Amino acid sequence: MGCAQSHIEGEEPVSRCKVRRHLMRDAVASRHAFAAAHSVYAISLKNTGAALSDFGHGESIIVHPPFSSSASTSSSSVAVAVPLPPPIEAPPPPPPPPAEVGTPTSSIQRATSMPNISSLKSSQSHHDSLPIPEDDPVPDYPVSQSEIMEEKPAETPDNIVEEPLRSSKQGRKEKRVKMAGVVSTSTQKNVSLLHILNELDDHFLKASESAHEVSKMLEVTRMHYHSNFAESQGRIDHSAKLLRVITWNRSHTSEDDGADKDEFETHATVLDKMLAWEKKLYDEVKASELMKIEYQNKIALLNKQKKRNSNPETIERTKAAVSHLHTRYIVDMQSMDSTIAEINRLRDHRLYTKLVALVDGMSKMWETMHSHHVSQCKISGELRALDTSNAPRETSEHQYDRTVQLWQVVGEWHSQLQKLITHQKEYIYNLNEWLKLNLIPIESNLKEKVSSPSQIQRPPIQALLLTWHEQLEKLPDSLAKGAIFNFSAVINAIIISQQEELKLKEKCEESKREYTRKLRAFEEWSRKYSQKMTTLSSSEVSDPPSNDEIIQTDPSQERKLAVETAKSKLDSDVEAYQKLCKKVREKSLATLKNHLPELFRSLSEFALACSEMYKKLNIRRPEEPDAPNA
Repeated sequence: MGCAQSHIEGEEPVSRCKVRRHLMRDAVASRHAFAAAHSVYAISLKNTGAALSDFGHGESIIVHPPFSSSASTSSSSVAVAVPLPPPIEAPPPPPPPPAEVGTPTSSIQRATSMPNISSLKSSQSHHDSLPIPEDDPVPDYPVSQSEIMEEKPAETPDNIVEEPLRSSKQGRKEKRVKMAGVVSTSTQKNVSLLHILNELDDHFLKASESAHEVSKMLEVTRMHYHSNFAESQGRIDHSAKLLRVITWNRSHTSEDDGADKDEFETHATVLDKMLAWEKKLYDEVKASELMKIEYQNKIALLNKQKKRNSNPETIERTKAAVSHLHTRYIVDMQSMDSTIAEINRLRDHRLYTKLVALVDGMSKMWETMHSHHVSQCKISGELRALDTSNAPRETSEHQYDRTVQLWQVVGEWHSQLQKLITHQKEYIYNLNEWLKLNLIPIESNLKEKVSSPSQIQRPPIQALLLTWHEQLEKLPDSLAKGAIFNFSAVINAIIISQQEELKLKEKCEESKREYTRKLRAFEEWSRKYSQKMTTLSSSEVSDPPSNDEIIQTDPSQERKLAVETAKSKLDSDVEAYQKLCKKVREKSLATLKNHLPELFRSLSEFALACSEMYKKLNIRRPEEPDAPNA
């Protein structure tokens, strides 16, 4: 029996049905991944806008540098007998951002897909040894986890939550109203920058909302209820599922195709049913091939018995067995024909209509996204008119966190765009390959015609899938992905510069602590030494020593030199720090000026190409098939 099973697997009809089953299974999985990527891409658009707005809020909060050369007291003129001025107290650290701003140290509540800012500080330590870029090149930098494209299973839809950061327009507007009172005392540059980034945020939000209709078609919020997903998690018995699907279909085949029946039939459930029927077809074809072998063996046995003039009773029993097998074979072939007819009905009157609706939805979505990206391109062009010649301001920990957040979110955006394109290509490819085999008729090798004669099939779904596949391969997605990746890279370069600035700030604070410590020590020593000299001077009977003699034997020279050296180092560090503060601030603004317009230009071109692609599919697809007869 084992040899027969092995032999059957190699038969062309069985092998073809097995490949068909695998392709439909892959189509179910890739549709699931496509739906997940689509949802997360929409969320990443919303999160990118919010992170950009947060970055602008951080830039708009004025933070005065805590170090100034005028704050230090020169000790070069300090005389031994003259009391020193009180030691310089280190100024308090910069105040935290006002609560009204809406940008507390901990991020505003975001979607589960948003990165955890606190976990990123440790991941940024690998940048400490990297040099600060001179200009705005795109340096080679470690690729984040979100940018590593793995051929892993699709994201679990349980992690997809439609509550990204500041999920409503009203919430964002309230934040900006509060912010207006804070930035009104700032420079015009900061107000304009904040206004521009907020406008970009609004269009990101609207572009994200334009994807909601397609998300409904792909059933993103219900994916974990589908049998294909549950099956992949090992939570469902496939035999029971198969029986339920087949029984449901047979009990409804004779009904009209009304709204009541279609109410629960979705894109995902149609594929579920087709996969169940494909598995049933594979089992039936395999069984029919086994029965055909048994039938042919019985025929050979009957011929052999006739040649040997075997007992008539034996010949009659063999004839009865042959007749019985032939009848069973005819019944099984009729059942197989019924299965094939049901698969083709689902193909032409269910899957096709779902794909047509998806094409329409994607066309409208990308057309809307194109209009928003065009608006963003125009808005970001206004950045070039901003005046960057402003007093240097230091990078706070808060602003560093916002920059890291922006880098992480943009990296996720890039990753999800890659997945969105990849999984859609996989889905259409799998359907195309399945359809090629589906259109090849499954015929019997027996002489008797037990099945209906085959006809050349040209279903409407064939032209749609073929054109869709060809257009996806021509889609110019590399430009958009490259623009997002480059923007992520320059944000990463800003992070490296900010890290250098924060390290230099710590160096200044250490230099100030060292200078203050030496100054206080010198003051204490000078006070005691002055008292000692006064006591000695009053107890001496002879003339006191001259000033030249005191200077020549003055033991304070070495101590004064140490204080002056610490003061000089502090002045040098403060000067370098202030220069770097200005450089980093100019670098941040220059990055936005130079790269945001190019980013949105590439996105608008890509969105336009997508919109035109789906419009072509609408034009080229043939008329929808007529509804099947009851």
